[in-house]
Amino acid sequence: MSHTVITQLINQLEHILLGKPLQIKLAVACILAKGHLLIEDLPGMGKTSLSHAIATSLGMSYQRIQFTSDMLPADILGVSIYDKTQQQFTFHKGPVFNQMLLADEINRASPKTQSALLEAMAEQQITQDGTTYPLPNPFFVIATQNPQDQSGTFALPESQLDRFMMRISIGYPSPEAEMTMLKNQQHGHKQAPIQQCISPSDLLTLQAEVNQVSTSDAVLKYLLALVEMSREQKQATGLSPRASLALLQAAKAWAVIDQRNYLVPEDIQAVFHAVAEHRISAHSIFQGKALSDTLLASVNPIR
Repeated sequence: MSHTVITQLINQLEHILLGKPLQIKLAVACILAKGHLLIEDLPGMGKTSLSHAIATSLGMSYQRIQFTSDMLPADILGVSIYDKTQQQFTFHKGPVFNQMLLADEINRASPKTQSALLEAMAEQQITQDGTTYPLPNPFFVIATQNPQDQSGTFALPESQLDRFMMRISIGYPSPEAEMTMLKNQQHGHKQAPIQQCISPSDLLTLQAEVNQVSTSDAVLKYLLALVEMSREQKQATGLSPRASLALLQAAKAWAVIDQRNYLVPEDIQAVFHAVAEHRISAHSIFQGKALSDTLLASVNPIR
């Protein structure tokens, strides 16, 4: 079942985001690993389209929020309103109580509003007016953000970035993919409606399958060697234990996508950039990529 539905999901997403198989596979791995996903790129590159397609394909309750500079935390979490008939405050739940929250252009909101998601992403719950409310299961945040050098943006702090298991960048399409897109537009070809590929209950089953992927001590030593090397880089922030766990879980999800129930060093290498770059260099994609390239080249897998 897992191979069929995962392949169906990936194939459908590839019809939405043309010519980007790696980014799509990473996004799917992030979801299977119970991680939150950050998509950073220039406007108009397909960030929101990919996010919407993932949410629809998974058949989850979801809501898209357009983050702006005047947004307040209550716009995400909800607000307590006084009910005159009952003479008490009643909590009205916000968009965060969906199974998937699409946070569009998250770095256009103020740091105060950004921080409203910290508890939700880390503990799958929110606390409002002294009361804790559990969030649905499964629960994911897919956020998009514009490059930080663009006007009207607020840089995500390291603590917020660390809540995202992966950060990916879509990049410009290939000439062939863009030609296909232009021809479809020219001839008025309508995009096929997105179909639900996986139910929330099936997704929980797939996530349990990820947890069952076996890992040898040799592969774990390779992962830890990469982590230790990152902590020795003077120009970078070393990977935390939370990052180590995220790297392991993401690699296991990659193995499941490749139809294996055991981990190999190539799985770690495949997801390393997406998991590590935003943690070792929070404010420069290019520096983060260069540093992660250095780490992968410096540590040899232990067979």
